[in-house]
This record gives sequence, C-alpha cells and structure tokens, in this order.
Amino acid sequence: MLYTLLIAPFIEFDFMRRALVGASVLAMSAAPIGVFLMLRRMSLVGDAMAHAILPGAALGYLVAGLSLGAMTLGGLIAGFAVALLAGLIARITRLREDASLAAFYLMSLALGVTLISARGSNIDLLHVLFGSVLALDDQALMLIGGVATVTLVTLAIIIRPLVMESIDPVFLRSVSQAGAPAHLAFLALAVLNLVGGFQALGTLLAVGLMMLPAIAARFWAKTLTGMIAVATLIGIVATYAGLLLSYHLGLASGPTIILVAGVLYLLSIIVGTQGGILLALLPRKHLEA
Repeated sequence: MLYTLLIAPFIEFDFMRRALVGASVLAMSAAPIGVFLMLRRMSLVGDAMAHAILPGAALGYLVAGLSLGAMTLGGLIAGFAVALLAGLIARITRLREDASLAAFYLMSLALGVTLISARGSNIDLLHVLFGSVLALDDQALMLIGGVATVTLVTLAIIIRPLVMESIDPVFLRSVSQAGAPAHLAFLALAVLNLVGGFQALGTLLAVGLMMLPAIAARFWAKTLTGMIAVATLIGIVATYAGLLLSYHLGLASGPTIILVAGVLYLLSIIVGTQGGILLALLPRKHLEA
C-alpha cells in the first residue's frame, strides 16, 4: 500500500522521475538565492524578476515556437535588461529600486501576455505562465542542472561580500569595492534561476519554489548555513509531496508543488522552533536569583 502511494509513480513512469529530478535540482539551486533575497529584504524582487522574463520568453516563442533555447535566451535578455534598467533608474532619479522594479514588472507581465495571446493559443499561454513540470525533457533537465551548477559555484565565490553586504553594506563599502559586483552577480543568479524555473513551473510560479522554502526556513534555523539547508530540504519535500498529490488526485503538478510549499510555510509559522506561534505561547522560565 505504501509502495503504491509513495514510490510506484516514480518507478513506473519516466515523466514522474524527470519531474522529481528537475524540480528537486531547481529547489537546491533556488533555495540559497531565496534565503539571501529574504535576508536582504528583497523578497518581492524575486516576484518582479520572474515577471520581467515573460516578454523575452514570449518573443522567443513568437520566433521559434515552444523552443527551449529561444525562450530561455529571450527570458535571460529580458530579465537582465529589467534588472539593469531598474538599478539605473534608482541611481539617476529619486525612485527606489523596488519601485522601479514594480513598474517594470507590471509592464513586462502585460506585454508578455499580450504577445503570446496575439499569436498563440490559450494552451500556449498557460504553458508559459504555469509551466509543465511533467513534460521536462533531457534538454530542460540539462538547463536546470547547468543553472544549479553555475549558481552554487558562483555563490561559493561571492559568499563573503554577499553576506557582508546583507549585514552592513556601509562597512563593506568602506573596506572593499566588492559590494557592487557581488550584488550584480547575485541579481544575475536570481534571473538565471527564474529562467530555469519557468520551464518547469512557469513565470508566475517559478518564484514560489525560491521564496516559500526560504521564508519557512527562517522559523527553523538561526544560522545562514542552517537556513539554506532547511530551505533546500523543504523545497525537495514540497516537490516530492506535490508530485504525489497531483498524480493521485489529478491536480495540476506545478501549482500543487507550490501549494505544498505554502502549507509547509504555514506549519513552520505555527510549530517552528525559531519564533513559531506555539513556542511563543509556552510559559517561559523565570529568572532565578
């Protein structure tokens, strides 16, 4: 019985194994990015960047159809362009970077949907917006694996200035010039992970596997290393449980994975060992003389 419920779908069906591997690797790659976005108070920037890649993916679709290479290249160009423009506007005007990102995010979402709707069908639009994790092929898995490799290697290189900028950017600027390059490299990694994620979860849901596990991990770990490890674990568990639920209940796989991640986040709020609600309600020991 347990074998049929928990293991058989991945043993019997190749598309389930591909979905599990692809989404799990994506979770391992996106979790550290999500943790740093949360610590740097940039959680909504991930959502803005996810929508920013939509026009580029749409242009790739118009040129070459549902081609992984064309849509990925278009998404990368659009994501980097929006990130650079938002930063430039924040530096030459009084507008904050998050506000300019919000403006570009809304325009990008509208433009992308308009482009796809003008030339494609509703099915094509749903594929781009919500992905198709059960349709991952070898090319998509290689892309996700490449994104994960580049992300983890780059983070290992920039981890020190990235952590310092998250804690005290003023001090970092006073002792080193590595803050700005590290910030740009970090934004590039965020775009890269979102581009890799939209193949599986679509532009609207890719950020979910990046941010929900990271935010939930805040209730379980104190250290940066601990939060990254817990976020990765939560992302993999959400992927596994979401695929099983979608298979047995006939639900859409991508949204189900994100919903499971959301449930794990809500449970973390309640029972988390680092600031969870139940822990806060427990009587505290009084200081003794």
